[in-house]
Amino acid sequence: MLRARLPFTSTVTAAMLVLAVATGALWNAAEDRAAYPFIAYGLPSLEAGRWWTMLTGPFFAVIPWYYLPMVGSFALFAGFAEWQLGTRRAMAVTIGGQIASVLVATQFLALCRNSGWLWAERVAGSLDVGFSGGALAAVAVASATLRPPWALRLRAGLCVYAGVAIVYVGTLADLVHFFALLLAIPLGKRLVGGRRADGSSGPNLREWRLLTVAGLLLLTVAEIVMFLVPGDGPFGSAEGVSLSAPELAILVVLVLPMLNGLRRGGRVAWRWAVALSAFVTLQGLAVATLVGLADVFGGDYDTEGLPLFFVDNLLWTAELGVLIAARHAFRVPSRRRLRRHAQGPGPALARSLLGRHGGSTLSWMTTWPRNTYFVREDGRSYLAYRRHAGVAVALGDPIAPDGTAAATVTEFTTMCENSGLVPCVFSATEATVAATRELGWQHVQVAEDNVLDLDGLEFRGKAWQDVRSALNKAAKQQIDFRLVRLADQPEPILAQVRALSEEWIADKGMPEMGFTLGGLDEAMDPATRVGLAVDAEGTVHGVTSWLPVHTGAGKIGGWTLDVMRRSAHGFRPVMEFLIASACLAFRDEGARFVSLSGAPLARTGSGPARPVDRVLESLGRVMEPYYGFRSLHAFKAKFQPRHVPLYLAFRDEADLPRIGLALSRAYLPDVRLRELAKLVSSSRAR
Repeated sequence: MLRARLPFTSTVTAAMLVLAVATGALWNAAEDRAAYPFIAYGLPSLEAGRWWTMLTGPFFAVIPWYYLPMVGSFALFAGFAEWQLGTRRAMAVTIGGQIASVLVATQFLALCRNSGWLWAERVAGSLDVGFSGGALAAVAVASATLRPPWALRLRAGLCVYAGVAIVYVGTLADLVHFFALLLAIPLGKRLVGGRRADGSSGPNLREWRLLTVAGLLLLTVAEIVMFLVPGDGPFGSAEGVSLSAPELAILVVLVLPMLNGLRRGGRVAWRWAVALSAFVTLQGLAVATLVGLADVFGGDYDTEGLPLFFVDNLLWTAELGVLIAARHAFRVPSRRRLRRHAQGPGPALARSLLGRHGGSTLSWMTTWPRNTYFVREDGRSYLAYRRHAGVAVALGDPIAPDGTAAATVTEFTTMCENSGLVPCVFSATEATVAATRELGWQHVQVAEDNVLDLDGLEFRGKAWQDVRSALNKAAKQQIDFRLVRLADQPEPILAQVRALSEEWIADKGMPEMGFTLGGLDEAMDPATRVGLAVDAEGTVHGVTSWLPVHTGAGKIGGWTLDVMRRSAHGFRPVMEFLIASACLAFRDEGARFVSLSGAPLARTGSGPARPVDRVLESLGRVMEPYYGFRSLHAFKAKFQPRHVPLYLAFRDEADLPRIGLALSRAYLPDVRLRELAKLVSSSRAR
């Protein structure tokens, strides 16, 4: 299947391995063979008329262990290009990129070798093999098919590698790689044709931050390379320029928190990065001044290593320029200041706006404790969110007037970027997904709401047999249905409800979840209705809670099922009885629908397709023995609901690991990950 999808990459990779075995290059270094000058490309080969080396050289590696990175990188880079561009275009870009980068590199050396440049003279006499120039050109061109910010991420990584290699190492291979990227990146948008991804007119905040991170990372990696592998590159030896071990350790200790802070848009990290870049720049200016004064006054100054020193300082100066140009992207205050200004509007405003504009079946959950509120400047709309692991997890659709949901999400995203947070929207409906799609976001289905329309509801027909049986059995056993407000119930009833809840939690052997799953505290809210199944002796067999669904103008159009608790030794079909009885009661009150709510990580329909869908599918299987989400979803199917998909909307796949951690903290805020792992292990053991 893979060979049929990637015939060019598969054929070339197989040819590399077959030739390596057939010629013995897989265990004996090719560069030690007498035939090496006749298969390796370089200026000496071209000047001797061995033009065929441009075709033979790409299939070999200099020494045996080089085959692993060469074949692996070619399979990865060329395979990605073929997948994105198609076979014909990928072949043209890869082969053309290899030939063009080698020709440009050799011609550059031919022009410079007699100029007194010792490095050019030395490298001009060397030979090389490998398909790396073409592979890098291919992946650089294919990067134009990626949507932001993945295109910039990939190109930044390639440039960091090529920049460090050519400046601080400087072999023929490094020169070929440098020219491959120099030619391919600017031409990428033209060479991909109609496969080019839509991009913005200029770097956004995230991309500015990425540029500064890439620059600082390049400079730090360069210092590490000069210390560990002091080469003799185009600008001289690194031995007299590289930092000492203590100096390098101090640099790494300083830079690591800066990189994380710059990634988040931190103002403090930006100031430190500017200070460090300015210090190195001023150091270079001081040395240049001393050298100039020595020339003027005839002094003696050791110039060994100065070219590389000045190039290194020039790169730090460039980083300083990027930091200054991107200063608008670094407005996130310190965590202490963020906590100081974290207080915002409370649930009272949320309930007022929800009653005025209406919301989804999950919107009442935005009024629960632990939520933080983002309110637009006009004060007419909001998003409730939980902040965990550097992520702002917004719950459900924006509560906003018609036509302003997209603007609310946009302003929420801006707030997150200015606060160093990763934005996402959890359990969003199609309307919000459409709004986030306009921002270039991705989405994945995480649950499925089960909505039951009450107009004309009659439990007739074979499909409703279980529900009718539950109602009839309850009547025979003198079990009554009471639709009440739990806070108004007498203490004996409250005590039984608490006992049922504690029994349910103990039976699970896992902590009670929150966020989109309420408990007794939420059920005590006077706005919440509670269904009780009580027999003639006053024993409570089961309890359900129902959250109001506001539809605007102060009206409640439906109710959402939240808490479900039953006695393990009581009336067996109590849940069918409670839900059916509540549906009839709400219908008689004029409600249009009820939502049986969505079980996380459970849904109907076709199987998963994307990798993230497969991950969620696996996670759902792991969690099923402990929380029974899929069993609950199957149970709700008895009521013949219509299914409304609920989605997680997020910016890009790189945010997903952090979002996953944030969601785990949102659902289990009082449980540490280590404790949760122990609970899972103990539950499996049982």
